[in-house]
Amino acid sequence: MAFDVSALAAYTEQNEALLVTDSVLGAKTASLIKSAGNVMVGVKSAETINIMDTDAIFQAGGSCGFTASGSTTFTQRTVTVGKIKVNEALCPKDLEAKYLQKALPTGSIYDSIPFEQEFAEKKAKTIASQLETALWQGDTDSGNANLSRFDGLVKLIGAASGPVAANSATYIATAPISAATGIVASNVVSIFDGVYKAIDAKVVAYDDMTIFCGMDSFRTYTIALKNANMFNYAFDGKSDSEFLLPGTPIKVIALQGLNGTNKIYAARLSNLFLGTDLLNEEEKFEIFYAKEADQVRFVSEFKMGVNFAFPDEIVKFILS
Repeated sequence: MAFDVSALAAYTEQNEALLVTDSVLGAKTASLIKSAGNVMVGVKSAETINIMDTDAIFQAGGSCGFTASGSTTFTQRTVTVGKIKVNEALCPKDLEAKYLQKALPTGSIYDSIPFEQEFAEKKAKTIASQLETALWQGDTDSGNANLSRFDGLVKLIGAASGPVAANSATYIATAPISAATGIVASNVVSIFDGVYKAIDAKVVAYDDMTIFCGMDSFRTYTIALKNANMFNYAFDGKSDSEFLLPGTPIKVIALQGLNGTNKIYAARLSNLFLGTDLLNEEEKFEIFYAKEADQVRFVSEFKMGVNFAFPDEIVKFILS
């Protein structure tokens, strides 16, 4: 007599001790601005970037007397922060009928969740990833829950007078390049060269001058460079997707926040400012047991905003 197992589903091993989370990119733009020392802390709603400019007019010397000339001006730009919170309620009892039941403690009252460390780490990375996108693509008029909390650099640069538009025949022979054409292998090298040409000569030599693009444009660019000289090509890029624009000291950095935009920008890191209430506030959160609701709750609340000081030191490439 044999076992009759026709009524049983095939068994699949489900290891309750192993929880695999997908990778999430962090807020790289925030880290870059922090590295330049341009973080404004204690910002509750808005704070100004105070800018001073002065000239120096030479006069003929060799004689007595004093003639006043020249001027010093003060201007401001405002960093307006968005007030953001992340709240999640978790009911461990929902896991009792699933494979995760084996990770629950004995008894029927649960004051914590399984895999709490993995959950906390993934949640922090997810917040960082969404902030990275918002720092560039944020738009308070967007209607998108994750992008409408504060205006990002794309909107702010687009609204400012002064940034140099690189999608012009002045800098790229085949410009203007249309959205229908896009950034492709046949034009990507000339586009990045054009962005470099458009950088004002007075700031192009600064060590912190940087070209920013999405990881999609970055990949198209590196492949085009490789194919243009496939027998003598050395890519010195790092694992975090950055390298020097060939023949220049300008760093090209790929950012998740610009993915899918087909936009490229050049700016000094010292020209970008990040506003927050507390340094690394977005990394602080609390997981606690709410006894009255019999829930485990996740709470994170922070403020974040961004802006720049000198529009005329910024280059933008936007498809026409």
